[in-house]
Amino acid sequence: MAKVLIPTPLRQFAGKQDAVESAGATVGEVLNTLTSQHQELRRHLYSDEGKLRSFVNVYLNDEDIRYLGRDSTPVKDSDVISIVPSIAGGATTEVAPQQDTLSKEEILRYSRHLIMPEVGMEGQLKLKHAKVLLVGTGGLGAPLGMYLAAAGVGRIGLVDFDVVDFTNLQRQVIHGTKDVGRKKLDSAIDTMHDINPYVTLDRHEVALTSENALEILKDYDLVVDGTDNFPTRYLVNDACVILGKPNVYGSIFRFEGQASVFAYPGGPCYRCLYPEPPPPGLVPSCAEGGVLGILPGVVGLIQATEAVKLILGIGEPLVGRLLLYDALAMRFRELKLRKNPECPVCGTHPTVTKLIDYQEFCGLPQHEPAPAPGVAEGEIDPVEVKAKMDRGDRFVLIDVREPHEYQICNIPTAKLIPLGDLPKRLNELNSADEIVAHCKSGMRSGKAVDFLKQAGFRKVRNMKGGILAWSDKVDPRVPKY
Repeated sequence: MAKVLIPTPLRQFAGKQDAVESAGATVGEVLNTLTSQHQELRRHLYSDEGKLRSFVNVYLNDEDIRYLGRDSTPVKDSDVISIVPSIAGGATTEVAPQQDTLSKEEILRYSRHLIMPEVGMEGQLKLKHAKVLLVGTGGLGAPLGMYLAAAGVGRIGLVDFDVVDFTNLQRQVIHGTKDVGRKKLDSAIDTMHDINPYVTLDRHEVALTSENALEILKDYDLVVDGTDNFPTRYLVNDACVILGKPNVYGSIFRFEGQASVFAYPGGPCYRCLYPEPPPPGLVPSCAEGGVLGILPGVVGLIQATEAVKLILGIGEPLVGRLLLYDALAMRFRELKLRKNPECPVCGTHPTVTKLIDYQEFCGLPQHEPAPAPGVAEGEIDPVEVKAKMDRGDRFVLIDVREPHEYQICNIPTAKLIPLGDLPKRLNELNSADEIVAHCKSGMRSGKAVDFLKQAGFRKVRNMKGGILAWSDKVDPRVPKY
């Protein structure tokens, strides 16, 4: 039997195993055997028409086999199959002096570079004259910004419009406790200028959109992607391809990370790897699934290394290669990527020649709906839930978060049924009872309510705002996370 490696986001649907032995003469047969044994895994890998989803790639012994016919490719008992899904951060300029030579102070600062023959004076001047755009100053952007500044990259553009939150500090090391509530751009620029006052930092305090991306990217030599959402990731990719700018890519989730270089001349782009994004909500964000705080440091530094190599023109960049990092196993793996001749963006006959609506492309609303006053139909306010408890009303409160979240904080009367376990634990609920579901913020419990209604439950509501709102409105002793 062949061994199938299961990535972290999908292990909950495969008995929480990181590898499964599965029988079959071809890759297609092996995957069919696997998904027959683990039915919940099937909808994550296959569409309703039975086709492998376009945001899931399958490798055989680290070889990309999509163009060889994944279903018919033969498999030997010693083979290893890897499932690799996509996983799921107008400006004034602060200018430092720029010269065609290094000052005495700069020579001392960069002396450890200058004595390396691969860098030397010529290479350091290349770094000084380089222009790099960093999209996001969060988990990946934090180490990127600090190390690109320390390396002496002469001009660094920063794109961000967020503010520092306490939950950022576990991994976004460019910000400190004193920065909570400040704009991330202000905090990042202070840190980067403290590290190296000789760099020029451009502020782009905007959300990157189809309307402004080409104008912002056009003045930079390369782009480093520190984003944390699919619409911006596809936007950055397409803009880089259109403008001919290399795109240094990184992504993180829980204990795993990915890195590559896309849109490099002759190499593949992000859409060659993942032609389409996963459906909304299928791949959890770091806010929902968590991330090891050290992980973005590792992946961000790999991205910074690739950016510096591209500027210096040395070494072998991650072009046509996808680097996978598993922090739990402390293991790096490399998969080969091929440029897709039929890619709609970088292929032989591209059909995407201008930027599109990426919210719509990713299946998200084009505009955030204005918050409705009060409580929407099918929701219940936490204050009303507490009042029902105090009156002794008969109802069932279920918590659809994960067990490790329940340990952080919980409502004592709530019954823990994680969202992923709900289909197989329906027998524990009575459709005649009034049921209130809650999670962290109301997103997952909304899905639970929808599922229960489809299963025939009628008296079911979602506690608006989840346990975070419970902490705000009912019991401030309940910690937030």
